Amino acid sequence: MTREHRGPNEKLGTLLALAGISNAGLARRVNDLGAQRGLTLRYDKTSVARWVAKGMVPQGAAPHLIAAAIAGKVGRPVPLHEIGLADADPAPEVGLAFPREVGDAVRSATELWRLDLAGRRDFLTGSFAVTAYATPASRWLITPADGSVARGVGDTGDPGAPRVGHADVGKLREAAQDARRWDSKYGGGDWRSGMVPECLRVEAAPLLLGTYTDEVGRALFGATAELTRLAGWMAFDTGQQEAAQRYYIQALRLARAAADVPLGGYVLASMSLQAIYRGFDDEGVDLAQAALERNRGLATARTMSFFHLVEARAHAKAGDSPACATALSAAEGWLERSRDGDQDPAWVGFHSYDRLAADAAECYRDLRVPRQVRRFTETALSHPTDEYVRSHGLRLVVSAVAELESGNLDAACAAGTRAVEVAGRISSVRTTEYVRDLLHRLEPYGDEPRVVELRERARPLLAAPA
Repeated sequence: MTREHRGPNEKLGTLLALAGISNAGLARRVNDLGAQRGLTLRYDKTSVARWVAKGMVPQGAAPHLIAAAIAGKVGRPVPLHEIGLADADPAPEVGLAFPREVGDAVRSATELWRLDLAGRRDFLTGSFAVTAYATPASRWLITPADGSVARGVGDTGDPGAPRVGHADVGKLREAAQDARRWDSKYGGGDWRSGMVPECLRVEAAPLLLGTYTDEVGRALFGATAELTRLAGWMAFDTGQQEAAQRYYIQALRLARAAADVPLGGYVLASMSLQAIYRGFDDEGVDLAQAALERNRGLATARTMSFFHLVEARAHAKAGDSPACATALSAAEGWLERSRDGDQDPAWVGFHSYDRLAADAAECYRDLRVPRQVRRFTETALSHPTDEYVRSHGLRLVVSAVAELESGNLDAACAAGTRAVEVAGRISSVRTTEYVRDLLHRLEPYGDEPRVVELRERARPLLAAPA
């Protein structure tokens, strides 16, 4: 639906020309962005011509999708007023702020948690913009830990505010641990993933608005930061990039209130992985290196190893082979220094030699060195477990790509078939996209019976709604 406007929309027309976007191209991108959010849109070049020449304003999410489509082309956020659509229904900027004061940080996080992002696909309609990470990352680097976060009755204005203790924080940490297990085993889209936003809304928010000492408050902010990062990671795994970005920003702010620098680094590492997944390789390097620099002398050896591993992934995506090799060597060196008695945070428990090998394989896949991919993938696949099912599926796809690039079509299809079987047991858009990429690489062999069979096996997976 559209509504009349005030004559030609010169702002929109001018920006489309500057961005080099045709009317048909904009319509196609808007429809695609809508489909990613569960919306069925059928705009065409005539629709865009009406928006520009007649100044008609599409209703619902469309104005924000238009801004998102243009933002993806120009590489920066595009506000509605810049395209002459400021009088459209406003899209809240909730979750994108990184407040300086702790009280404002609590309000920012709890406001985000109150929204049922998974159930409101028309709400988050702005394109993922890596520039939204600039202010949070710089403020965290400058001040990675807040001063006192103690909160008394006078601060809450509510004499009935709950008194928070370590037992309350312990329950949140248990919830985070359970959520990590479910996510690894069933994917970010599993129905249980809804427990994390629900826990934040129902359990964590009232506690943050209660009263607590500085010691308890630090622990409380740390637990809520872990849960918020998990919510972001699950959104990332299911393709909800805008929601993931907002959760990550709030998780980083909460980690600062917790004075937990390693946890803040973990959030930055998650941001880095999202950035490179979305094609922003240089920014991914910056975010990973920010995590590393602030944690020198603070984080455990296992944690530092993981940060270097993420840095290696970013360098590989950027095509910098020497920097990638240096980072991988550092990741391996730090992991060798780790000991069972180290006080590793619970959230880095997944990081092992298997994980290092798996990510090294992805690095060399991006650098197009199939011999190294095969070497590291063999190590990564040598100890499959029921605990990390999604990771096993991703490793199988990477193995299939390496076999294909080595000229081993039979082995590639065999690994691909196993990957499809694993992907069918979990709910992970990211894993499905890996499979889709493999099938794209197999297109030159489309008439081969093995490829045809693999494509048929994958059809239900690719046809399933996100």
